[in-house]
Amino acid sequence: MKYIVVTGGVMSGLGKGITMASIGRILKNKGYEVIPIKIDPYINIDAGTMNPYQHGEVYVLGDGTEVDLDLGHYERFMDVELTREHNITTGVVYSAVIERERRGEYLGQTVQIIPHITDEIKTRIRRVADKSDAAICLIEIGGTVGDIESMPFLEAVRQMHCEEEESDFILVHLTLVPFTTLGEPKTKPTQHSVKALRELGLQPDIIVCRSREALNDTVKRKIAMFCNVKPEAVISAPDTDDIYEVPLLLEREGIATYIMNRLRLKVLRNDLKWSEMVERSRAITDNIKVAIVGKYTGLEDSYLSIKEAMKHAATEMGCKVEPKWIESENLESSEDISVFFGDVHGVLVPGGFGVRGAEGKIKAIEYARANKIPFLGLCFGFQLAVIEAARHIAGLEDANSTELGETQHPVIDLQPEQKNLSLKGGTMRLGDYEIFIRADTLAERVYGSKKIIERHRHRYEVNPDYIDLIEQKGVVFSGTDRSGLRMEILEVEGHPFFFATQFHPEFKSRPGKPSPPFRAFVEAAMRYRDERT
Repeated sequence: MKYIVVTGGVMSGLGKGITMASIGRILKNKGYEVIPIKIDPYINIDAGTMNPYQHGEVYVLGDGTEVDLDLGHYERFMDVELTREHNITTGVVYSAVIERERRGEYLGQTVQIIPHITDEIKTRIRRVADKSDAAICLIEIGGTVGDIESMPFLEAVRQMHCEEEESDFILVHLTLVPFTTLGEPKTKPTQHSVKALRELGLQPDIIVCRSREALNDTVKRKIAMFCNVKPEAVISAPDTDDIYEVPLLLEREGIATYIMNRLRLKVLRNDLKWSEMVERSRAITDNIKVAIVGKYTGLEDSYLSIKEAMKHAATEMGCKVEPKWIESENLESSEDISVFFGDVHGVLVPGGFGVRGAEGKIKAIEYARANKIPFLGLCFGFQLAVIEAARHIAGLEDANSTELGETQHPVIDLQPEQKNLSLKGGTMRLGDYEIFIRADTLAERVYGSKKIIERHRHRYEVNPDYIDLIEQKGVVFSGTDRSGLRMEILEVEGHPFFFATQFHPEFKSRPGKPSPPFRAFVEAAMRYRDERT
C-alpha cells in the first residue's frame, strides 16, 4: 500500500480537502484505485451536532455517518463511496482506547498518548487501507500544524513514515503564500510552517503553495532552498473560479510526475473525461438564476453539496447557475416578497432544523407554487412544502410541524417510536434508504425508475393521518418507503416543476453524473427563463 498524507500550515481553510481530492482524481485518471481518509482533530464523535456556521454543511455518507464536508469533496472528485471508517476523529479514537482500558485489555499498563493513542490511529488507518482494493491511501489531517489537538495524529504519521518503505510514503504540506499590497509574494509564513512540521520529526516531500496568483520560479526556488525540498516539489496553487480545475492546475505544475516517480508508479492509462468536463464548463455562456432560501446563507459552505449538485446539472445542460442567496427571516417581515423573486428562474428551499426562518421558507414555497416558478424542496424544504399544501390547498389553516410548536393539525410529526428518545441523533433517519415511486408521475419521469436509493438526514415525518386530506387538487405523494407509510416525494400536478424530496439527492451527485432531481430542476428553470423571455 502506498500512503499520501496531506497536512496544512499557516491557517485553516486553505483547501487541504480540495488539494487531496484533486491528487486522488489525478491518480484515478492515471489508472489507480485510491481510498481517502479524513482525520478531524476535534473531540466530537462526528460532525452531526455541529453548527453549519462553525463548520459548514454536515455531509451524510451512505451508511448514515454524519461527517465533515471534505468527505463530500472526496466522493465527488474521486467518485468513491465512503463509510464511517473513513472519518477518524479525536472523539472516536479516545473513546475506543478508554473502552479498551475499562475492559482491561491493556493488562494494567499506564495508558498514554504514545503508544496507545498513536497505535489506535495507525491501526484505524491501516485497517481502512487493507480492506480496500485501492493501491493508494490518501490521508488528510485536519487543522493546522501547531494545533495542540492534532499532535497525536502527526506523531502517528511520523511513526508510520518510519515503519513504511521510503517509496511507499509521501507527505504533502499545504501552506499560504500571501501577497503584500505592492504585489510581492512573502515566503516567510511557509518557512515557519515547514519549520514547525520538521520540529515534529516530519519533513514534507511536496509543498503546495496557496496564493492569489501563480508563483514564479524564483519564489519556488527560494521556498525549496529554505524548506529542504526540490524545486520541482514546490507546487503553485493559485485561486481558481472553479474547484474542478484544481486537478488540472496541479498536474500542469508537475505534481503527478513527481508523485509517481517518488512512489515508483507507472501510468496505466490517461483518462481525459475530467479535463473534457472542465473544458465544456469553461465554454458555457448561458446562465440561469436560482433563489436559495435558507437560514445559513451568510456562509455558503452551509449548502456546499447543493451548490455542487446544481453545478453538475447545469454543466450537463449547457448553462451556469447563478445562486441568489435569500435569508428566510427577511421574507417573514416583508409584505411583498415578489421583490425577492422577480429576477429568478427557480426557487430552492434546502434542509435545516428549527423554527427560525421556517415561516419565511413557507412564504417562498407558496410564492413559487402560486406563480408557477420551478421549485425544488429538500428535506426540511419538503416538510415545509407539505405544510404549505395543507394550509393553502387542503384548507388546514393551523397545519404545522410539531418540531416548530404546538398545532391543531400536526401534518409533520415524530414517529411514535421516536417520541421517547432524547439523545441527539438517536431519532435521526440517516443514510441510504429505498424509495418506491408511483407510476405515471413526475418522479418517475425524473428518475426513469420505480425504485431508487437516496441518502436521508431527518427526524420528523409526514403524519400518515393527513395524507388523504393533503392529497387533493393536484398534490401527490409520488414516492414512499416500502411500507407506503413514510412519504418521500411531493409534487403538484399542473405546475411546470414542483418537486420536493424528504431525502437529500445532492449527496449522490457527481461531476458528469448529476442528480436526477437537480438536472430536472435546472432544465425546468431554463424553460421558465426562455418562456419569460
